[in-house]
Amino acid sequence: MSDFIKTQNSFADGEVSPEFFARDNLNGLARLENMDITPGGGLTRRDGLSSVSTLPSNARLVPFSVDDTHNYLLILMDYSMRIYAPGQESTYLLLAPWKLSDLAQVQYAQRFGTMIFVHSDYPPQVLRKTGSGFELVEFAFSRNDTDMSLRMPFMRFDDSDGIKITITTNASGPNTATLTTDADFWTSDCIDGRLQILGKQWTITQYISPRVVYAYVNGGYDLPDEPVSEWYESAFSKRRGWPRSITFHQDRLVFGGTRSWPGGLWLSQVGRHNNFDSGTGLDDEAISITLLSQTRQQICTLVSSDNLQILTNAGEWAISSKPLTPSSVDIKQHTSVGSVSARYLPCQKIEGATVFISATRTDIRELSLDALGENYNARDLCPQAKHLMCDPVDISYNERAHRLYVVMSDGQMATLNQNSSLGISGWARYTTHGKFTSVATIDNETYVVVLRGNEYCLEKFSADTTLDAGEYSFAYTAVALPLRVSGHNARLARVRKVSVRVLNTKTLYINGMRVVFPNEIYGQSNPGYSGDVSVNILGKRRNSITSPWEISSNEQLPTTILSVCTYGYYTV
Repeated sequence: MSDFIKTQNSFADGEVSPEFFARDNLNGLARLENMDITPGGGLTRRDGLSSVSTLPSNARLVPFSVDDTHNYLLILMDYSMRIYAPGQESTYLLLAPWKLSDLAQVQYAQRFGTMIFVHSDYPPQVLRKTGSGFELVEFAFSRNDTDMSLRMPFMRFDDSDGIKITITTNASGPNTATLTTDADFWTSDCIDGRLQILGKQWTITQYISPRVVYAYVNGGYDLPDEPVSEWYESAFSKRRGWPRSITFHQDRLVFGGTRSWPGGLWLSQVGRHNNFDSGTGLDDEAISITLLSQTRQQICTLVSSDNLQILTNAGEWAISSKPLTPSSVDIKQHTSVGSVSARYLPCQKIEGATVFISATRTDIRELSLDALGENYNARDLCPQAKHLMCDPVDISYNERAHRLYVVMSDGQMATLNQNSSLGISGWARYTTHGKFTSVATIDNETYVVVLRGNEYCLEKFSADTTLDAGEYSFAYTAVALPLRVSGHNARLARVRKVSVRVLNTKTLYINGMRVVFPNEIYGQSNPGYSGDVSVNILGKRRNSITSPWEISSNEQLPTTILSVCTYGYYTV
């Protein structure tokens, strides 16, 4: 046997999965629960959760920042939206069109005091701050002053190719007509849909049969001598679906993907966000693009960064044109990771990069430009902690804390402490008495929805509390990686002593043994003990995969660990 002294003075890699237990170059842990990694690489007990309010059902949280002094938390629920102003007891309640089961796919984009929501099954909705209140109204395309037609995009869908329309008069009115196709085409969902025929915009008013509908046009029309083959449908409608993704880029409103045209991209005119008229192709007029590749491209998310980033189910695209005009669209696919398409997991901006969840739901990827600023790469942020990725359902980043929160479908939360300048990139897990269901950050405060028993609660992480919801205690745990000494696995090891350097600490258990601190540190004004504490441990550890130490506590008191030193004998 040989003596050993093993010191770990950084935990910057956080919790790592068992397949990495034999690595010598990791400053990681076998388990890290309810603790955060400090900027210096140490560990500290996570903040508690303070209660904000109870909720009638599960909810989706969305941050809404109007200006520096007006920040709100939007609480989306079944056919309703609560608007909570942090620090104020009162909330606003608005009716909303989305049912609870559809909230996972609602996307949004904000410009000043306006936020636009999209969902493929609902017309876009616009939330506005109006004086002392709010309003939620349906998005309206601007109108042409001449004939009152809507300035919305039109296109030819694949299933309409080759179909001809015969236009005849009917007795419904002077500006109405009967539209008859030469094959089954119409459905009842076509009602209120718009067509572009003979240079005019028609609105379908009545469904008669799969081949016949009635339509209305503003102004008169001339009957064509033969069936019309060149005609177009509005890109967005009840039948074709509505935009599923949205952003603002270079002062254009950008819609992405519908049910019938998943790879479509529509950009408004510059500065006129309700106007999607392509006009004559002038630099400031609207743009329509379709992503083309060998695989089906479903646009999942749009991100406005230095370039317009387009995240699909099959890869990551970008439009780098500056300025972006109809005649100069430099678009290409950079990587082939893919994003989650079944629900909206909003991309987060972290240290200048776009962080998103991969299509496999096992990777958290960082989309960033290379050193030349020409090509994107999608670096994996959790290569050593895949076991923590259990079907993510929500995500949020707190810039002040340098912490990414990822809610999992099992009710736990994975957190990434990321600070590249200090070499910190480590994952931990959060648990509570209940299940996390949603998370959002506004004004550097992170809020969560938690299911406790049969009640949904809105709560906030707070350094001023050590409990969850004022009554629930939680334990923290940090478990060492299996012992490796001088580059070897220790086949047999006897740990004699574990010494821990702590900062402002009032509770600590080492391998189940309670550390006794001076009584005076428990005064309310005393920040806690700082220095070295240790416990003597007897016995052999024959299992080479067993951790040499475990630090934990279920007492609701502060703990910060700077380093851990293990003393003993070992046999290779």
